[in-house]
Amino acid sequence: MSIQSESANDVIMRCNNLNAKIVAGGPLFTSSSEYYQNVDYLVLNEAEITLPIFLKDLQEGIPKHKYTSDDWANITTTPLPLWDLVSLNNYTSMNLQYSRGCPFDCDFCDITVLYGRKPRTKTKEQVIAELDELYFTGWRGPVFFKWMHKRINPFYLNTEASINLADDDMLMDQMAKAGFEAVFIGIESPNEKSLIECNKPQNANRDLIASIKKIQQFGLEVQGGFIVGFDNDHPEIFEEITNFIQQSGIVTAMVGLLNAPKGTTLEKRLLLEGRMLKDFTGNNTDFTINFIPKMDSDKLLDGYKSILKTIYSPKFFYERVMCFMKDFEPKKKKVFHLNPNYILALFRSIFKLGFIGEERNYYWKLFFWTLFRKPQLFSLAILFAIYGFHFKKISNGFC
Repeated sequence: MSIQSESANDVIMRCNNLNAKIVAGGPLFTSSSEYYQNVDYLVLNEAEITLPIFLKDLQEGIPKHKYTSDDWANITTTPLPLWDLVSLNNYTSMNLQYSRGCPFDCDFCDITVLYGRKPRTKTKEQVIAELDELYFTGWRGPVFFKWMHKRINPFYLNTEASINLADDDMLMDQMAKAGFEAVFIGIESPNEKSLIECNKPQNANRDLIASIKKIQQFGLEVQGGFIVGFDNDHPEIFEEITNFIQQSGIVTAMVGLLNAPKGTTLEKRLLLEGRMLKDFTGNNTDFTINFIPKMDSDKLLDGYKSILKTIYSPKFFYERVMCFMKDFEPKKKKVFHLNPNYILALFRSIFKLGFIGEERNYYWKLFFWTLFRKPQLFSLAILFAIYGFHFKKISNGFC
C-alpha cells in the first residue's frame, strides 16, 4: 500500500487546506506513521481492535492522536464489506479476505510484520455471507463449493498459495472442483542460493517447474512472482529466469526488483550492513531499489529490463500461452455468462490484435488453434491475448 503514499499526501494536503479533520489507518499509515504527523487521528494496526476505541473516545470528546495495538484481531468478528460503495465496473476482479497472517517468513515480505506468523481465518458462514453479498451487487466474474453450485457458478475463484500446494493432491482436486481456476505463487528465483538467502525453504530442494506443471495439470493456472536483485544472483540469472518462465508456461509472470519494505528482516539486515538508502516506494515499475545491491546497479537494471522486454514480446508471450494451453485441462466445466462487456472485449481484441497489432499472426494462430482444438478454453485464450497486449504496453512504456 506504500504505492498510495503520493495520492494519500495529496488528499491530506487538500483536507488541511479546508481545515477538515482527518482519520487515517491501514497498512500504509501503520508502517509509516512517523510521516503523518499532520493527520489528526491515526487509527493503526487492525481496525477490529483500534477503531472501536477511537470511536468511543471521539464520542466522549477525548480522541487521541494515535491508536495502536500489539494484539491480533479475531477476524471472525469482522463485518461484511460494503460492496455498494465500490464501482464494480472499474475492476477486473473482486477480493474476499479469508485469512490474515502467514506461516512462512520470507525476509523481503512485510505480511508477517503487519499480520503475524499465525494464520487467522474467517468462518465458513462468514465466507458464504460475503459471497452472497457480492452476488447481490450484480457482480459476475473473478472473485463454496456448495454455494457456487447453488448459484450456477457465477464467479471464478483465484487465490495465493505456496509452491508446496503441489504436494497435496486432495487439496488441489477440491480447489478445482470448488471453482478455483488460478493460484498466484511466489516463485522468486530458480537460483537455489537466492531462495536460501531470502528464507524461502518451501521453494528450495524441489523441481519448481515440475511442481508448477503438476498444479496446472490439476486445472489450476499458476501465476508467478519473480524477483531479481538478491545478493546471490549471478550475471546469468536474467536469462535463467526468462527460460524458466517460458518452460513453466506461466502466462502471467510478475517480475520485480528486490526492495526492503519497512520492518522486514531484509531491512534490518541491510541497515546493519549500512546498505539501506531510503524507504520502499511500493512502485514496481519505477526501476528503483531502496538499498545498495551486490550486483552492479546498471547491470541489474539492464538485466531486469531484458527479462520484461523478452517475456512480454509477442513471440515469447504467445509461445508461453500455447505451452500452457496444450497442458491445461480444467477440472470443472465453465458456465458461460452472456456478458455484453465480454462480447465487446472479444471484438475489440479482434480489431486491435488481429488486424492492426504487431502480434496479429500469433493472435490468429492462438484464436483458431483454441477454437478447434480446445474450444472450452477459447474465452481464456482471448483473455490471455488481452493481458499480453497490456503487459507489452506497460513493459514497453518503461523499458
